[in-house]
Amino acid sequence: MIKKTSILLLAIALSTTSCVSKKVYAELETKFAELKKERNSLADENEQLKNAKSQLETEKSALTSDLDKLKSDFDKLKLERDKLASEYAATSNNLKTLQNSYNALEKNSDEALKANMDKNRELLAQLEAKEKALASEKSRLEKISKDLKDRSDRVAELEGLIAAKEASMKKLKETLSKSLKAFEGKGLTIQQKDGKVYVSMENKLLFESGSWTVGTEGKKAVDLVAKVLGDNPDIAVLIEGHTDNDKINGAIGGGIENNWDLSTKRATAIVNILATNPKINKANLTAAGRGEYSPLMSNDLPDGKAKNRRIEIVLTPKLDELTKALNEI
Repeated sequence: MIKKTSILLLAIALSTTSCVSKKVYAELETKFAELKKERNSLADENEQLKNAKSQLETEKSALTSDLDKLKSDFDKLKLERDKLASEYAATSNNLKTLQNSYNALEKNSDEALKANMDKNRELLAQLEAKEKALASEKSRLEKISKDLKDRSDRVAELEGLIAAKEASMKKLKETLSKSLKAFEGKGLTIQQKDGKVYVSMENKLLFESGSWTVGTEGKKAVDLVAKVLGDNPDIAVLIEGHTDNDKINGAIGGGIENNWDLSTKRATAIVNILATNPKINKANLTAAGRGEYSPLMSNDLPDGKAKNRRIEIVLTPKLDELTKALNEI
């Protein structure tokens, strides 16, 4: 960054000097354009990360909605099963009545049989129709019962997966809290919400003002987080950098452009420390700069600014098994 800034300043200086050659001036203009392109690329990447987060939240809401619908369908199937059972019982009673009538007719005399032949035929036809209807209803009830059992098993499996993920994240939070107990009261907090675990570290624990170099005490805390994550390789790790709303001037930190730039550099510094642990899957690490746009408190008071200057490590469980179970329902 210092090198690029120096080149930019040299370009501006040379542009005001009449003795600079056109070739040198063109080269400096090209370097300046490349720097602007790199800055725009970083901004685009940050926007993509925001969209990815929004998409994940939308997917979670959709999963919750699907689960509620499954529970509602399960209740409807139970009502339908009870209704079919009642119809089955009524049909069985009708069959018994018809059978009794048929038996009584068989005991009648020949004259009575002749007189009631047409009635007998009608009753026999009704009996056959009832038997076919009963067989059809029985087959349909068996299929519905099987489908209901299959769905119930899948819902139970889904609930088990959700409970297991919640328990796993709870255990992860407890392990982190135990490992980082020495940093209580030093600007470090851990909480679990929305199925994720959030480790928040205020900048007073990690960085000097305007710097993205992690201090000795902060590195100890990050190394302890890395040790826990190394034992949990299936956790997705998002590192977010946050700032207050104080504007960045060119003299701070060797020419940081703005709060976006500073927050991104700080998030990347934490990623670099975590990545030194060989047990951590680097593909699970993501760095994001949020700048001043996600404050915890108002920036009107110094205490609020201090709380807003922070690094948040967001830990999310892998949801592959859960997604597969939902697709099978």
